[in-house]
Amino acid sequence: MKKTILLLFVIILCPKSSWSQDSKAQKSEINQKVSDLLSKMSIEEKIGQMTQITVTNFEAKGKPGVFDMAKLREAIQTYHIGSILNVPNPGAPTIKKWNEVITTISNEANKTRLKIPVLYGIDAIHGSSYTAGATLFPQQIGIAATFNTEIARKGAEISAYETRASSIPWVFSPDLDLPRNPSWSRIWESFGEDAYLSSQMGKAMVEGFEGNNVAFKYHVASCMKHFIGYGSTTTGKDRTPSIIPERVLRQFDLTIYQAAIKAGAKSIMVSSGEINGTPIHASKHLITDILKTELGFEGVVVTDWKDIIYLHSRHKVAETNRDAVRIAVLAGIDMSMVPEDYTFYTDLLDLVAKGEVPVSRIDDAVSRILQMKFKLNLFQDTVANLKDYPKFGSPEFISEAYNAAAESITLLKNNDAVLPLAKNEKILVTGPTANSMKYLNGGWSYNWQGENSDTYAADKFTILEALMDKAGHENVLYTQGADFATFNDAEIEKTVELGKSASKIILCLGEKNYTETPGDISNLYITESQSRLALALSKLNKPIILVLNEGRPRLISNFEDKMNAVIQCYLPGNEGARALADILFGTINPSGKLPYNYPRYPNSLEKYNRKHTESLEDEEQNNDAKYEKSYSPQFEFGSGLSYTTFAYSNLKIDKSEINDTDDLIVTVDVKNTGKLAGKEAVLLYLSDNYASITPEVKALKRFTKISLVPNETKTIIFTLNQKDLQFVNNDLKWISEKGTFKIQIEKLTKEFLLK
Repeated sequence: MKKTILLLFVIILCPKSSWSQDSKAQKSEINQKVSDLLSKMSIEEKIGQMTQITVTNFEAKGKPGVFDMAKLREAIQTYHIGSILNVPNPGAPTIKKWNEVITTISNEANKTRLKIPVLYGIDAIHGSSYTAGATLFPQQIGIAATFNTEIARKGAEISAYETRASSIPWVFSPDLDLPRNPSWSRIWESFGEDAYLSSQMGKAMVEGFEGNNVAFKYHVASCMKHFIGYGSTTTGKDRTPSIIPERVLRQFDLTIYQAAIKAGAKSIMVSSGEINGTPIHASKHLITDILKTELGFEGVVVTDWKDIIYLHSRHKVAETNRDAVRIAVLAGIDMSMVPEDYTFYTDLLDLVAKGEVPVSRIDDAVSRILQMKFKLNLFQDTVANLKDYPKFGSPEFISEAYNAAAESITLLKNNDAVLPLAKNEKILVTGPTANSMKYLNGGWSYNWQGENSDTYAADKFTILEALMDKAGHENVLYTQGADFATFNDAEIEKTVELGKSASKIILCLGEKNYTETPGDISNLYITESQSRLALALSKLNKPIILVLNEGRPRLISNFEDKMNAVIQCYLPGNEGARALADILFGTINPSGKLPYNYPRYPNSLEKYNRKHTESLEDEEQNNDAKYEKSYSPQFEFGSGLSYTTFAYSNLKIDKSEINDTDDLIVTVDVKNTGKLAGKEAVLLYLSDNYASITPEVKALKRFTKISLVPNETKTIIFTLNQKDLQFVNNDLKWISEKGTFKIQIEKLTKEFLLK
């Protein structure tokens, strides 16, 4: 038996240049440059730097993607705008076209008095997704399912490379939202329901995007989003109110941003939502007091789309747009994604002239913006030399996207080892997600809602095409069976009839492409048309492999028991179908694990780290009537099967009692007891048995991903520190309390005492 020891530690990335950009020397040099430039700027030039406009504002009428130079000149010369965002019509330019776009903008900026470069920002959500030919990775929820921070870091590094190849230095990523309602339309943009998993993945992505020096031609400035509480709406619908006590916000949501800030994130985007009746864009307490002062965030705070305007038109906390500008800027906003007019500029200019917004607040905002521009080296270089980017869209990068998809795809059920498939089996492939790239990529892919993926990714495999390539066309039958919204009894009957000729059925269900408000739903159950198809096929008594291709967990409890296997693909990106086919046929051994609880019922949406009162057992009685079991997810957070088996043993801790300064070393052995090599995510949970604030049943505190060949054992070493034992009390202080704690890894447990 082979046995190795795996020690977990923080990897210090090798610098890409001789000195770190956050070194004292460089900070001092950049601060001096900013101070000198600021002293030369007029108030108009300063407020222009705080103004961000969408690129489509400058397009010639009737000529998508072509600049009206008078409009661009007005924006840069008259209004002095500091930033442009978004993608030109009709979407997803080539790197050559992006080069032309940024060159035109840069040339116009160089005609200004101070030649301050324009900062271009883009939604590079799962790769440089607004550039034709770029490498598209799984969406963030799939990256979370890998439980492999190296995949997150490497994916962001490649995204940075390809975004810089597009001459764009700033990406609106990663998404650090902590969703609490599974119907929210942006769950797939997040890392799931756990704060620790999200913080580690977010940190890794920031490191991948920025490296040690964002001035380096292969790195970009990242933008954390959406600060804060955006994913916790009470209705589950996008941009609707949240109710989150500050104690809860600090213990969970804020920790994710703290990790990314510590990793060096250069900017942050503010949530479009409101918490406890206060829109975040209007909250000086959250933006200035907590983010900038308490956490010491020195980067740029940018709004989301039109969100200062919405303080007046939607939230109704500002009687006029001018009032909205005053409230937001005084709250701590540095840059307004206006993005389609110059009202922010004109209103703020008037507010400063009349003394309602102090020049000191303007200088603070502009200093932050100029610092980021200097750190990005934009004063020397704004346009990429395309010869420097030979790996753009390369097989090397595509391989990394494939690996990410392969490690993300999660096998949730495999009754009677129905998977993997035999090579020459006759299979029926059916369902609405089986034959389109739109559903593999989801939103933020080539355009906002991802409608153009079948055009831009025409050379990539859909699920159907990947299975045909893998199994041979002669072994694959196909019919759509149903769409997302409607069903046709004749089509279902046709599908059932075709299924009679197959040995197994690959049923591909899920969701259409969407993001933000267009993705709002009122029913968490998977659509009736898909449910009817599943139930009809189940009557054949043929093995059915349910493949879920969805951005959030749509309920399947009305037919899941009739499925022989269940695979969650999430939104795996351009290489996802190839990875899925290899998993279905056993070329790849699945290793993904759920980054959220998959609920069973719409009124039972408890998170895995629930409170004990959310886990009442059915033996408890009330007037002789049994309660229905209150905690019964379809699949729990951390679920995920393999084609091999793993045995956990020898869970040990180095101390049974610790004081309030001690670390605790935890070791466990993991052995591959099956016949195939495989990867396993090892998850460590901690429980505080009793506390003055009701404790969670368990909380993830450490994880790692390991590879094991058959009969190989690895000893995993985790180190827990004092912060892992703490919670936020009602005085908003992080504290730990004396008492007993329980460690759990797989089904093994150990207790220790904090004295």
